Amino acid sequence: MSQQKSYYPTLRSITLAQLNLNTIVETTPLQRNTNLSNRYSANVFLKREDLQVVRSYKIRGAYNKISGLTDEERLRGVVCASAGNHAQGVAYSCQLLDIKGKIYMPTTTPKQKITQVKMFGKDKVEVILVGDTYDAASDAAHRNSEETGMVYIHPFDDPQIIEGQATSGVEILQDFSGSIDYLFLPIGGGGLAAGVGAYFKQISPGTKIIGVEPAGAPSMKMSIEKGEVTTLNTIDKFVDGAAVQRVGDLTFKVCQQVLDDIVAVPEGKVCTTILELYNQDAIVVEPAGALAITALDFYREQIKGKNVVCMVSGSNNDITRTEEIRERSMLYEGLKHYFIVRFPQRAGALRDFVDQVLGPNDDITMFDYSKKTNREQGPALIGIELLDKDDFQGLVQRMEANGFLAEYINERPDLFQLLI
Repeated sequence: MSQQKSYYPTLRSITLAQLNLNTIVETTPLQRNTNLSNRYSANVFLKREDLQVVRSYKIRGAYNKISGLTDEERLRGVVCASAGNHAQGVAYSCQLLDIKGKIYMPTTTPKQKITQVKMFGKDKVEVILVGDTYDAASDAAHRNSEETGMVYIHPFDDPQIIEGQATSGVEILQDFSGSIDYLFLPIGGGGLAAGVGAYFKQISPGTKIIGVEPAGAPSMKMSIEKGEVTTLNTIDKFVDGAAVQRVGDLTFKVCQQVLDDIVAVPEGKVCTTILELYNQDAIVVEPAGALAITALDFYREQIKGKNVVCMVSGSNNDITRTEEIRERSMLYEGLKHYFIVRFPQRAGALRDFVDQVLGPNDDITMFDYSKKTNREQGPALIGIELLDKDDFQGLVQRMEANGFLAEYINERPDLFQLLI
């Protein structure tokens, strides 16, 4: 019995997807970014899929898949699971094609994304919040599909989804003059990386394709290192658009062939990128949308003098997350530090701490203290923000020199999660 041929996106299938999507999706711009180009001494271009109609590339795969359903399948309706962007693509497609849909989303999904899904789907979709992760929502959506007969629309592990996402790569090569040396692509389940990567390998084989995952959910990196699809036991859900415990079977096999490297970037560094893009370029991105740009630091030497393209995959960010984003960024950059300090229970102890310990540019951002009776010392939880990360050692030395006993809790995840 002959072995079934492995799936690989062909130029024909991607071209058909492009023709199918021509009147539905935006042809998003490929823009040279001056700040990033100067910082890395390279020509850095951003593929602005954050400017898509649903503010992410996910409409490409969703519409390509749903529009290809038979009349009988359309009558049954569709069901999907998503942390937000795929859901918006499915909802928008359901509205355009007059198909009913049911969308399962994790309870941790930012409110902004839930609102957008309902707005795009209008009366055609029902949103159901279930579980804490995409994978939990996916299980619920699969069960519903089996019970009701609704067609399951996978967010990444489906040929028509992969080929739809690949069309963003077609646009990159159409718009770029010259050769692209490096292409950085975010990876969640792998649909975008598989589709765009396969297209580039056939049309621009000299381009090095770098996949980028959040360090707290490196499911593709782990799978490729082990040579098989590997499910992560736990993940950091912060980069919600790319935090999956298990990549797709199809996407894994394609990514094995097309990716030259995978970089896992810390969530805190992703937050720094989000803030820099907003402050320097007025570009609003979600955490997954910042992944590709964040990886440039890890390729600083290799990309000097090169033509580089980063996929900005989405901008569905919730403004209520801004403080968390800033906090994570400052922790990663070494500018925010937390201590449990044992204060002498006497008048003037806090004044001494401020006068003798804090530097001229240090700021107390958190202070939690309750005086205990019949004790010489009382613990205080203190958060200190620095202007320069190099000021940290001086701060610690001044605490010790002035007799303030302190426990540093940034490196104590058990205490940190409990107290902060």
